[in-house]
Amino acid sequence: MVNPQKYMLFWKKENRMTTTQSPERWIVRAVLALIYAYVGYRHLIAPEFFLPIVPGWVPEPRLVVLATGACEIAGAVALMTGRLRYMAGIMLALYAVCVYPANIKHAIDSVAIGGSKLGWSYHGPRLAFQPIFVWWALFAGGVIDWPFGRRRVLQ
Repeated sequence: MVNPQKYMLFWKKENRMTTTQSPERWIVRAVLALIYAYVGYRHLIAPEFFLPIVPGWVPEPRLVVLATGACEIAGAVALMTGRLRYMAGIMLALYAVCVYPANIKHAIDSVAIGGSKLGWSYHGPRLAFQPIFVWWALFAGGVIDWPFGRRRVLQ
């Protein structure tokens, strides 16, 4: 019989990282929360700005842009809340993976945003930075300590 508890180790408090309260991690967390809160706010007040980069296969693009804005704000707030921090780190990392197709479309199609086309000097680093956003969310949420903490092994 499969033991579901074995696959839910990250839910148990004793299996979570213990260095989530360091001043350095608090700064990293606060900066990421501010970025997500600001970008989420921009999604809500000016969704038409983001619509051109939404891939064509996404249904209801305006609704998706508004929903992603709300998710970014909720994730930013949760990241700064002790009880929700861990899950916020996971969800913001997944969010960063999910919006990657929009970043690719923005770069490949050279979509003009606000009347301006951004070149590869912007898109190249932006695309390369996306995995760092994934790591940043996981680190800020206390999901991982890598590369700064000691390695731990789950049993």
